Amino acid sequence: MSPIILWLIAAVLVVVGIFQLITGDFLLGIILIVVGCLVGPGGYSLFRRRA
Repeated sequence: MSPIILWLIAAVLVVVGIFQLITGDFLLGIILIVVGCLVGPGGYSLFRRRA
């Protein structure tokens, strides 16, 4: 997948996660933020190719 697409998906997940935290749904918010970090192209990525 393209890094730009992964970055956009991760950004949307994190923003929605933060919104969920603000509205009081802490578990879903934390899960979305963690998944956003795992999907994103920076740091650890679930879609990273292994060398």
